[in-house]
Amino acid sequence: MNQFSNKCDLEERTAKFGEAIIKLCRTIKDDVIVKPIIGQLVRSATSIGANYMEANGASSKKDFANKIFICKKETQETKHWLRMLAASTMDKGDEIRKLWRECQELTLIFQKIASSTRQTLKINT
Repeated sequence: MNQFSNKCDLEERTAKFGEAIIKLCRTIKDDVIVKPIIGQLVRSATSIGANYMEANGASSKKDFANKIFICKKETQETKHWLRMLAASTMDKGDEIRKLWRECQELTLIFQKIASSTRQTLKINT
């Protein structure tokens, strides 16, 4: 598989993840506790794909590395909000766990990309 194909696969994967979060959140009855959690969760989860798209259009390797690091941070934040959502809703645990696992995989992918990019930047400077 070439690099372009991998990039498109991750673009699609992050988009599908954001869509899955939106779909989940639409099924949850909001209240004073859940409403802010849902807002934060949707923002962080959909930001992952948006920042990855920005990384792919980066103007330099340093800019790319920065955007990838933001992707990783957003995945970590999303895991937190998924945990808070699980604690505040009783009937969506299985679906939330599945999304948390996908988010963990994305975290590991972005960590690897960030580490590799940092190594390349160190080698080239």
